[in-house]
Amino acid sequence: MIGAVLIVDDSLTVRMDLADAFASAGFRTLPCATVAASRQALAQEAVSLAVLDVNLPDGDGIDLLQEIRQGQATATIPVLMLSSEAEVKDRIRGLQTGADDYVGKPYDTGYVVARARELLRQHDDAAAGQGLTTILVIDDSLTFREELRQGLEQAGYAVLSANSGEEGLRVAAASRPNAIVVDGEMPGIDGSTVVRRVRLDAALRGTPCLLLTASEDRSAELRALDAGADAFVRKEEDLAVILARVAAMLRSSANAPDGAASLLGPKRILAVDDSVTYLQELASTLRIEGYDVVLAHSGEEALEMLAAQPVDCILLDLMMPGLSGQETCRRIKSSTAAREIPLIMLTAIEDRSAMIEGLGAGADDYIPKASEFEVLKARLRAQLRRKQFEDEHRKIREDLLRSELEASEARAARQVAETRAALTEELQRKNEELEAFSYSVSHDLRTPLRAIDGFGLALQEDCSERLDGTGKDHLRRIRAATKRMNELIDDLLQLSRTGRADLKRAPMNLSDLALQVAEELQRKETKRQVEFIVQPGMTVVADSPLIRAALENLLGNAWKFTSKTGAARVEMGTREQDGKTVYFVRDNGSGFDMTQARRLFTPFQRLHSESEFPGTGIGLATVRRIIDRHGGTISAEGLVGHGATISFTLPVPHAS
Repeated sequence: MIGAVLIVDDSLTVRMDLADAFASAGFRTLPCATVAASRQALAQEAVSLAVLDVNLPDGDGIDLLQEIRQGQATATIPVLMLSSEAEVKDRIRGLQTGADDYVGKPYDTGYVVARARELLRQHDDAAAGQGLTTILVIDDSLTFREELRQGLEQAGYAVLSANSGEEGLRVAAASRPNAIVVDGEMPGIDGSTVVRRVRLDAALRGTPCLLLTASEDRSAELRALDAGADAFVRKEEDLAVILARVAAMLRSSANAPDGAASLLGPKRILAVDDSVTYLQELASTLRIEGYDVVLAHSGEEALEMLAAQPVDCILLDLMMPGLSGQETCRRIKSSTAAREIPLIMLTAIEDRSAMIEGLGAGADDYIPKASEFEVLKARLRAQLRRKQFEDEHRKIREDLLRSELEASEARAARQVAETRAALTEELQRKNEELEAFSYSVSHDLRTPLRAIDGFGLALQEDCSERLDGTGKDHLRRIRAATKRMNELIDDLLQLSRTGRADLKRAPMNLSDLALQVAEELQRKETKRQVEFIVQPGMTVVADSPLIRAALENLLGNAWKFTSKTGAARVEMGTREQDGKTVYFVRDNGSGFDMTQARRLFTPFQRLHSESEFPGTGIGLATVRRIIDRHGGTISAEGLVGHGATISFTLPVPHAS
């Protein structure tokens, strides 16, 4: 049993007819005559698919559909509406409310069951992806069919069955089994014909087929293979032989691409004619062939219908009141969604000019109404085959185009990656050269600078009495400039070292280090009174020399920028933010304008003049480089006259 199908229809005949058809196909059915009964069934049973009539004694089937779509447990159930063709608006309303499909009465049970299988397959594919491997068994012998079903199910396969070749082809088109096991000798379509038709269908031709036969004729195997079967087994063979052949076929098979439409699947035809008599006669003829026929009585109704539900082919009368057949055809063929649908023009006018006009409007074929229905059915099948082949070719072209596009994107991505790697390598090399040059220049400047300062000091000490006021001022300026340049060189060397030195992480007490730096600052200017508050117990895993350099700069800046504050206060601590520990150094000094914050961490960028607060403008750039090397982040907040806060993170390194 495959699943429960809820059948809601007030007609006992319809309920019994559909229940028998679904039960024969292996479904468990829940026939209901009213909305109330169907609500109770939905509440008590797990339903795989619902078939709903529109007009019910105690309510509207489309309102019931709306309830199903709004229910948490029933929202995704595939729903097939089944109602009379009296009003096209009912069909459109049902589809707009959420029906997965709409079949008109009178209906063909084979078509309804096939369409239900297709909806269930689409639903299962979307919900659960790949399931069990499915085998379709086609055999007119109930005994053998059930015996084979049990054997396959015990081997772990899901099994579908059909008792004739015709039913087997419909099931195959709707359910897309992974393999087919078909009896060679059956009334109606025999096994070889089933295999041939499967091989002609783009959606099924990759399905492996095993042909069974009870014939002792030695040429039976040759005929089976000529028909396109992948394997051949005589029925008298042991069941284990059949299972082994099926397993071998599945291992070596390649199924057809997903999404391809089957030529053997249920087809929907839109018939448009203002003659009710002709429409009914045409619909009856086509329904016998297994088509679902949608009736429209005017061009306007046809266009409205196509906007709500796609069809596989259109039969359009040329002469109609209101929107003519030619104009309807032009509008359909100018529509992006419908222009690929085959359109056959029908007319009672049998002259050459009418045919030319119809084809000129975009029709794919033209048939006089006086022709026999057999001709019309043959032309219809030809158009469906043409559309099938066009779809197949289009899919192949799209696959090729997609492959070429993916290959182009891969080539472009590879070129971008190679270019980026080359640029990164070049940039890294230039940075290393620049740092080496900066370090070398800074280091080499120390010797002449030390000589200038030393001789300036000697001149000041030995020759001061012989210099007048102007000479002494010049000498003072030389020594002040020498001192500033020395500081600048020290800072440049420190900035360079932070990028060159190897990172050696180890656990360290950040609180103790901050207190040491604070004591050093206070020893240098013993007259200043600054309140230092350091949160105890701050520990990190970091490079100790580099973190000391960072704290010297941060606490040194706080010390410097609070020099003009009455009750100077510097605080270092932590806070938690987004699950991370953020360290901060806060002061109540001069602060800064937040619009200039991005300049703080750039070398030689200063927000205060030299006369206000002396410095080189390299300190915070050094701090940023140190934090970057530890994989952390740094930011600054401040307000002019109300102090500044520098915050940074030091992530714990992952254990290697």
